[in-house]
This record gives sequence, C-alpha cells and structure tokens, in this order.
Amino acid sequence: MNIPPYPYHLCSAEQCRRMDERTINEFGIDSFTLMEIAGTKAADFILSEIESDSHGLFICGKGNNAGDALVVARILSEKDHPVTICFVGGTDSLSEDTSKNLELLKKLKGNINFVEWVSDFDFREYDFMVDGMFGTGLNSDVRFPYDEVINELNQSKKTNFSLDLPSGLHTDTGRKMGSAVLADFTITFGALKTGFYLNDGFDHSGEVVLCELPFPNHFKEKSAYLTHEDWFTESEIDQKQREHKYDGGVLYIIAGSEGLTGAAVLAAQSAWGTGVGAVVLITPKGLLNIYEKNLTQIIKRPVGTDNDIHFSMSHLEQIQSILNEKPGSLLIGPGLGRDPETINFVQKLLSDFNGNVVIDADALFALSESDSWKKPDNANWILTPHPGELKKLLGSDIQDGFDRLIQVSKTAKEENITILSKGFPCILGTTSGDAYLTGYDTRIFSRAGFGDILAGKVSGHLLALKEPDSACIKALIDGKQKAVFHFNNSNSELEPIHLI
Repeated sequence: MNIPPYPYHLCSAEQCRRMDERTINEFGIDSFTLMEIAGTKAADFILSEIESDSHGLFICGKGNNAGDALVVARILSEKDHPVTICFVGGTDSLSEDTSKNLELLKKLKGNINFVEWVSDFDFREYDFMVDGMFGTGLNSDVRFPYDEVINELNQSKKTNFSLDLPSGLHTDTGRKMGSAVLADFTITFGALKTGFYLNDGFDHSGEVVLCELPFPNHFKEKSAYLTHEDWFTESEIDQKQREHKYDGGVLYIIAGSEGLTGAAVLAAQSAWGTGVGAVVLITPKGLLNIYEKNLTQIIKRPVGTDNDIHFSMSHLEQIQSILNEKPGSLLIGPGLGRDPETINFVQKLLSDFNGNVVIDADALFALSESDSWKKPDNANWILTPHPGELKKLLGSDIQDGFDRLIQVSKTAKEENITILSKGFPCILGTTSGDAYLTGYDTRIFSRAGFGDILAGKVSGHLLALKEPDSACIKALIDGKQKAVFHFNNSNSELEPIHLI
C-alpha cells in the first residue's frame, strides 16, 4: 500500500515544533514569513466563508497564535471588513512576531478597534469570531480569565474560526484542558494534529482546514495517518476476468452458535457484498437449516451431527480438512459463543492455521483466555476488538483514545499482527508500527450487528487485496459509506479535508 500523502499525516505538538524550528533554523525561512503565509491562507479561507462587511472579533492571547490572528485581521481590514481586537491578557510580554504584527496593524487606516475583555462581554455586534488564544503548546488547564472567555464564546452562537487548533484542546491527546473552544472551523497550519480525532477533539474542532506551510519534505514527521478515501486506492478484482467462482481463493467463515446465528448471517452477507467469488460458511450441522433459509448465495459446509449447535474439539479435524481443500482466507468469531469446548477449539485451530485470518468477537475472547498468543510464523492475523475486548486482550486498562492509539500501535508491531481497534475513532495498528485513524464519526457503528458487518468486509477485502492494512482501510471506508446509505444518517458523511 502506498504511503498516504503529507496532508493526511497526523502530528504531535513536538513534531510540529521541530518541523517549524528546522524550517526556520536549517532551511532559512524566518518565523515571521511563516506566520505571514499561515495568516494569509487562513484569511483567504475566512473570506470565502463570510459575507461582505462582516464584523469580526479577534480574541488573542500573547503567543504566536495571536500573531496569526493579527495577520488575518490585517488582511480582512484591507478587504473592508470591520475588525475588533481583544487581547484577553493585555499586550504586555507579547511574542516578538506578534508584537511586530500588532505594529503593522496599527498603521492601517481601516475600521480597526481594540477592546478589553470584561465579564458578560457583548458579542451581539460581531458576525464571526477568530480564536487566537492558544497554540500547540498548551499543557495545563486553562486559567482565568481565558476559561471565562472560552465559556462565553461557546455560548455566543457566533461562527467561530479557531487558528491552528481550538484554544483549550490538547494538541496530541484531544483532551479538553478544563475548557475548550467549540470551533465551527479549525484552520490548522503545517500539519493535521492527532488531537483533532481523539477524545474531545472531534466535537470541538468542527471542519478542519489544512494550510500547508513550506516545510521541506525531509523535515516532515508524523505520529499516525488519517484514513481517507481521497488517497486510498486498491487493486480491485476484475469480475469479468474471474474464470470460475474459486478463482482468487475462498473466504471461509467459522461463525454462529445456538441463539447467535444472526451474527454469522450478517458477516457472510457482508463478505459476499465485497465481490469475492465464493464464501463458505462452516457451521455445526444442527444450525444448517437456519442458514439454508437465510443465506441462499453462500456455500454451507456442516460439521458434526444434527444435534450439534456449537463448535467443539470434535469438529477440529473435519474443519481443518475443509480449510485445506482450496486456498483462501478465514474469518472466525462472529456468534461463536463462549462454551468451554468452543474456546478450546478456537485456540487449537488458530495455533495450527497458517494463512490469512480475521479474528473477531468470541474468537477474540477465546484468544484472550489463552496464556499466550500462539500465532504460526506464516500466519497473518487481523484482530478486530471493540474497546472491552481490547482491554481483555492486552490485559491493561486503557484510559482514553490517545492511550488506545499508543497501546494498539505498540502491540501490533511487537506481536507482528494487525489490530483494527473499533471505537471512536477506529484505530488501525499495523505490523510496521504505523497507525491509522478514522476522520469521520464512527459512533454510527455502535449498534448491534455492525461489528459482524465490518468483520465480513475486512475478510472479503483481505481475500481480494492480500494486504491486511489495505483490507482494513478499504473496509472502513466502504462500510462507512454503506452505513450512511442504509441508515440514512446524513450527519455521518465522510468529512472532507480542505487543503489551502
């Protein structure tokens, strides 16, 4: 799979700082020039969103984030927009570049006013806000009077443009530092931040707009990648070129038990919908009639006797023989149940199966019940745990989305497995150590059956694409689009990334 382009790299505050400093000190573009570029691009975007003669309130701190806001104010003033500047903490001890931009602003002849912050500030005369209070360096809770400013700003119901990131949001973790601005647009500079997509970040960042800065490519760093349909491409199976249904391999599914056959049905239907030539559902014979009625396009291979309604060790040899009949991939887990015999069967099968396998639901539980993960050297595992399953698998507490990102990335690389961690956001950890985050609202997936559908899609795409990373990303994008269509949730469209 190709490396995502730079606009989809997610960075930490420290990485942003290093890229900035190296561009200034090693490459030779000074900080004031970078601020001018950032502010100009931000101003161009704001101008495209506001009406003529709109009055903007620019709320500033003391650092370079305020300097960015002053560049925007200067450009908007020259475009005949009234601008009002509020330095929340006064103008003492401003950063060097911010002070310089303040002097430039004072030289203009436009409608420019300066006001002081007071409690019960009246926002009514302003049409939009520009948040330039804090940049990427915030590491402690927001203090007075900034917390008061943020709370009243959020209650003002005015359109808010946050520069670089919403003030009060932690750059790396997305945690709200006591209080944080609820932005309608976040115009971020140089690189996307991981915090936009973790914890409180998604709800506070609004629509994210990336202003690229002239950082040389060899200075650029990343903590993770953003999963997005704009950069992802895959080698689709050409259905017309398939000579027979088994051409390209078979997807085997081991799923279902008494009372949980719906999970097997959903997973099989979802896998079939990816376009694979053949899906073979392996089932205890006692459940065969259910699948014959609900899965007309799926090949059924019953094992055991008419009295068997869950998998057990007695089925192992027969199932291994089926899996050896034709090459393919395996999905195991949806609706298996947690009978001790089933757990033993899953553990033994996984320890012997040398191939591509997606491990989901109750198969993850069985895996977590073993003393160690006995993955064959030639096997490729994709684990698809929800947050509770992930905690049990890792045997550790997971504090929040940022902690989950760290642990998933670390475990995937160390154990040489692929982990698709379901939740908000979905996090993909890969054998290379790279991580991918979804940039859209995955909370739509938090309903019964979606996990089975996602597992089916991952499995189908794994058979077609042969790459675990690509299979997971394709499934997340495809599954999201299908979910929006079927459930008519217009608020869950894939969020575009604006690049200016």
